[in-house]
Amino acid sequence: LVILVGNLLIVALILSDRDLHRPMYFFLCNLSSLEIFFATSIIPKTVASLLMDSKAISFPACLTQFYFCTFLGVIKFVLLAVMSYDRYVAICYPLQYPMLMNSQFCVQLLLGSWTAGFLATIVPTVLVARLPFCNANHIDHFFCDGVLLIKLSCADTRTVELINFMNAFIILFGSLVMTAVSYLYIINTILKLPSASSRNKAFSTCSSHFTIVILGYGSCIFLYMRPSSHHISYNKMVALLNTMVTPLMSPFIFSLRNEQMKKALKVGLKRSVIISRKCFSF
Repeated sequence: LVILVGNLLIVALILSDRDLHRPMYFFLCNLSSLEIFFATSIIPKTVASLLMDSKAISFPACLTQFYFCTFLGVIKFVLLAVMSYDRYVAICYPLQYPMLMNSQFCVQLLLGSWTAGFLATIVPTVLVARLPFCNANHIDHFFCDGVLLIKLSCADTRTVELINFMNAFIILFGSLVMTAVSYLYIINTILKLPSASSRNKAFSTCSSHFTIVILGYGSCIFLYMRPSSHHISYNKMVALLNTMVTPLMSPFIFSLRNEQMKKALKVGLKRSVIISRKCFSF
């Protein structure tokens, strides 16, 4: 509920406040929407399994959950890279920023993120769906993780595992390299600013995004880019960080560390109080 309310509040603030109708907040609005979809694909079933005696899930439902978790996760990482590029243009080329990051280009970047998510997910999902599953039907996890789902198959899964690994490598490290290069240029530009107040203001515009980048990339690189010999309990804890803690913390990180978001929140609360008083006065 906190994930839903917090991220919906971010979306509502950005849509309702004209001062936030800028590329940075356009991408943030989409990121908050992704957090809602991503959490919704996992948490309801997890909560139902905790509350009910039956922890069963059908294979089509498990495959569907695997598809949407991967699909939305890929979009999120590509979108984080796009947001880092937006910050790079805003800080390194402030005069050309409105022209370079126009509305048409922002929509193209967003559509590119969704296209990358679809292309990176459809092939692994089809390959997993075609695998034979014999007697093993127990996944030691709180959602249908693709790695564990592949391990249940009684066939040779080396090809599927290799494709899955290459997918994770290309998406994670491709977007991470773009993010890292953007931040190297950003830091280099900020350090050249003459006044301390200018440097602090520039750093503050990137701090929220950088925090989410560390949480997201750190957890996923641990899960998918290291040997599979680690104990499953560690995987569960790290997956919990990625699937529940990060979507939970995102609204607080972006709202509490951003002056414009805090200003929009105060204006929104004042409007709500005024409207509620008018309603009760009748």
